[in-house]
Amino acid sequence: MSMFADHKERIVTGVMLVGAVFAIGLIDNFYLTWFAMGAIYILAFKEACKLFGVENHSLLTFAVGIWLLAGIYPYGDDLFVLAGVAYASAVAYKKELEWSYFFPFIYPTAGMLFTFTMYQEYGMLSLLWLLVVIAMTDVGAYVVGKNMGKTPFSPTSPNKTLEGVIGGVFIATFSGMFAGLAFVDLTLSFIISFMVALSSIFGDLFESSLKRKADVKDSGNLLPGHGGVLDRIDGYLFGAIVMLVLLRGLV
Repeated sequence: MSMFADHKERIVTGVMLVGAVFAIGLIDNFYLTWFAMGAIYILAFKEACKLFGVENHSLLTFAVGIWLLAGIYPYGDDLFVLAGVAYASAVAYKKELEWSYFFPFIYPTAGMLFTFTMYQEYGMLSLLWLLVVIAMTDVGAYVVGKNMGKTPFSPTSPNKTLEGVIGGVFIATFSGMFAGLAFVDLTLSFIISFMVALSSIFGDLFESSLKRKADVKDSGNLLPGHGGVLDRIDGYLFGAIVMLVLLRGLV
């Protein structure tokens, strides 16, 4: 009971998030999924701008434009590449543009576009597989790290331990191995789940490095007990890219 009282806010928010994700997954409507991911993306984009120290409100307009295109263009991940070409051209033409303005179009834009493209190409079950791997990486790393963690993993995130990371990746790999059987055989499911779990660790670490540089504890305060949107999706932003690339390359 005391554990619930200590983490009541976090637990309530977590249950609401799980419920929302479950409802969207159950309905499995293209436009609803596109809209929900778009809302997450725009909120994460705004948080990323703050972490990167980018103060240019017009960038949000381009972010919205990219997501609108993603709803009608079949290869959303290509839009990230096109955005890079367009911005490089703009910088070459107008030298007062800052390269830092493009950082939020790399993170979180790339991860969100790859996530949406994976949904378009492989369906809702692929997102469930991704969810299982990332969630079990987080849960496993927390539980193992809390009970057995002794060795610091990285100075970027002092609370992470090597034991927790290994435990999280191990638990996530075997959990994801079964979730991935709807797409690939056991061996490939094991390999993909392992690579996604490992990448999610560094997705979390990357966001930690941004927060450390910006000298903030959380990316935002939208989600009580959890921080910001980026704090919840950091592992997915790396994991989705790795999963989609491996599915295309190995399947």
